[in-house]
Amino acid sequence: MAIFPWLKDKKDQKKDSIRIESNDNTVHVQQNTGLFSLFKQGLQRTRANFTAGLDRIFLGKKTIDSDLLEELETLLLSADVGVSVTREIIKNLTDKLTRRELDNPDAMFSSLQSLLYEMIKPYSIPLQVSTTTTTPYVILLVGVNGAGKTTTIGKLAKQLQAQNKKVLLAAGDTFRAAAIEQLKVWGERNNVAVIAQQSGADSAAVIYDALQAARARNIDVLIADTAGRLHTQDNLMDELKKIKSTIQKLDPTAPHEVLLVLDASIGQNAINQAKQFNEIIGVTGLCITKLDGTAKGGIIFAVAQQMKLPIRFIGIGEKIGDLKPFVAEDFIAALFAKS
Repeated sequence: MAIFPWLKDKKDQKKDSIRIESNDNTVHVQQNTGLFSLFKQGLQRTRANFTAGLDRIFLGKKTIDSDLLEELETLLLSADVGVSVTREIIKNLTDKLTRRELDNPDAMFSSLQSLLYEMIKPYSIPLQVSTTTTTPYVILLVGVNGAGKTTTIGKLAKQLQAQNKKVLLAAGDTFRAAAIEQLKVWGERNNVAVIAQQSGADSAAVIYDALQAARARNIDVLIADTAGRLHTQDNLMDELKKIKSTIQKLDPTAPHEVLLVLDASIGQNAINQAKQFNEIIGVTGLCITKLDGTAKGGIIFAVAQQMKLPIRFIGIGEKIGDLKPFVAEDFIAALFAKS
């Protein structure tokens, strides 16, 4: 049934590769077994709900009927794949049935995996940090309170250090004193300097000072936190615009990455947040956190199709190493893997 033979029978697998049958051809990709294992563990709640549902729908079925399609539609919606994406999947499968490209449930199961893979493959784009001798690469973290921005900054800083990048942090969330202190803790943990002022200070000024300091210290990457008040509040959005225009006085090309952090557990509300932040400041990449804590990890498909933006990272745990680059092949393999 599965189109990932290394999940089904390791004796028959090709070493270090998996096979994904796309709509047009067969694609061979490299298997990152370590990342797959982490994805599998981090997606445990979503996978338990999703694979159990698929087993219930497909196991033992000999023919495809309207009941099977209806059950599949319900399962996709329950995983928070979203209405529009679910409709697209069901329509595609129905069209294939009409053209007699599918003649049994096993073929439909394989086609479902291919469809989901093709939907997110274009957005599996890693963050490429380019550095120069004159100015640091500026990453601006945006998102609402509770999405995990500050924690993501700490984990991202650790990753960049592992790439031999010199990193500086800016405590731009001056609205909450706790956010400043939390970022300082991450700075101490990673041995990274943090530019900060007192709570209530002007956020744009803090990040401007941090950019000046980064240039003076020959820093490779500046990661700036921002306030995370509700995205519906105009003052937050005005503040983000001010941050962008202020740092562009020093570097017209900055910020080089605007990374929006979204909490997977809030489901479809994440799409509304993404649309509003993108409209105000121009998001260049997404980080979807807390996938380990929800059974509705299908939100990734909805966000990808609605926003058409690169998914840079996913958060699949609390440990410092649990922020992982998003890899479509491993994500789909983990989602369909058996326990």
